[in-house]
Amino acid sequence: MNEYGQPIGEALPNWVSPPFPSPVVLQGQYCRLEPIADRHADSLFVAYQQAPDHRDWTYIPLERPEDLAQFRQYVASLASSVDPQHYAIIDPASSQAVGTLALMRIMPVVGSVEVGFVIYSPLIQRSTMATEAQFLLMQYAFDKLGYRRYEWKCDSLNSPSRKAALRLGFQFEGIFRQAVVYKGRNRDTAWFSIIDRDWPMLSQAYQQWLAPNNFDAAGKQRQRLQDFMPLRNVLEE
Repeated sequence: MNEYGQPIGEALPNWVSPPFPSPVVLQGQYCRLEPIADRHADSLFVAYQQAPDHRDWTYIPLERPEDLAQFRQYVASLASSVDPQHYAIIDPASSQAVGTLALMRIMPVVGSVEVGFVIYSPLIQRSTMATEAQFLLMQYAFDKLGYRRYEWKCDSLNSPSRKAALRLGFQFEGIFRQAVVYKGRNRDTAWFSIIDRDWPMLSQAYQQWLAPNNFDAAGKQRQRLQDFMPLRNVLEE
């Protein structure tokens, strides 16, 4: 309560804005994140061409470039962007880029950042690398930089993305109606978040799931990530 008897938010007397993310290499057990660069264009182009159609780009605000020259220009535009800050996901077995994701809507003044532009090729979809890539970026935002809010937003009609957010431990916060116009159509946006008080338990869950003893000789998980999660997400519709 303030001096007028009004309820107010929790005081943050020691709050200091975190730094703007620096492009860094993030090394995991199953993959590596590198700031995207021109050298990643050719392997990414090949990786995305493994898909039989363009459905993985339906909810991305641009179309997949059709030829290598266009794709190189696309990667060059990602590499020159400050916000979003794009990362290539590297498969250590081949040293090739197999997908991308980005930190975006970076707001140090309030300690908030969003993960977006998650575009996985068939070479990484539903793999341990795909999950670890998300963990590495979360870990960087919370543990290294000190952000207090980490967001996931998607088209409310994008069911796979909404399910992925819940699996990864994000909490559903609601729908922002008519939030975006893209590709000539409306987007109602579904909002999800992880906040700093959630992170210690979620981080532990990720580390338990990623532990080598959670996978058999064929690389199949023994327990699901959800089995290690401390809370069940009950806010999703």
